[in-house]
Amino acid sequence: MIKTRIGHKSDIPGILSLQEKYLYKNLNALERQKGFVTTPFTRSQIEDIIKQNGLFVAENANDTIVAYAFAGSWKYFEQWEIFNFMVSRFPKLSFHGTPITTTNSFQYGPVCIDEKHRGKGLLNQLFEEMRIEFLKKYPLSITFINKINVISEKAHTRKLGWEKIDEFKFNNNTYIGLVFDMNKSVLK
Repeated sequence: MIKTRIGHKSDIPGILSLQEKYLYKNLNALERQKGFVTTPFTRSQIEDIIKQNGLFVAENANDTIVAYAFAGSWKYFEQWEIFNFMVSRFPKLSFHGTPITTTNSFQYGPVCIDEKHRGKGLLNQLFEEMRIEFLKKYPLSITFINKINVISEKAHTRKLGWEKIDEFKFNNNTYIGLVFDMNKSVLK
């Protein structure tokens, strides 16, 4: 049985291990086709997001972390230049007539699920855990996906219902910007 919850400091070793296993730079071309994460988080950065209740984990019956999802304010994510670039694009973005701002939205991601647990509804379960917590503060969630990470794009648009609102180039990569209405449950 897999259970999801807000992450704790004791989860950090499991998160770092899962991150290392699926980090883009550590995978070969075939492995990358199955999905990957691009942003490596340090122990300190993980501790900071835990203090903000912005880390969500899934663990198996043996208490092993099998998935994680980050979510946080734009202030937290400004330490990475790509997020500052995304925020600079907000003035020209909207969702169903609502302007995208740093006060009505937050950054979701990365999310990482161990390959053995993919395709079994865990993404929806983990996302719903995060959605309930972050709906208390934000009506919208924003994220980006590297255009070559087709698995992640399909999972988020088809399984969760994220909508594309942007496409941009950054650091020689093309990214898709997505938005999610936090009032919409992803569990069936």
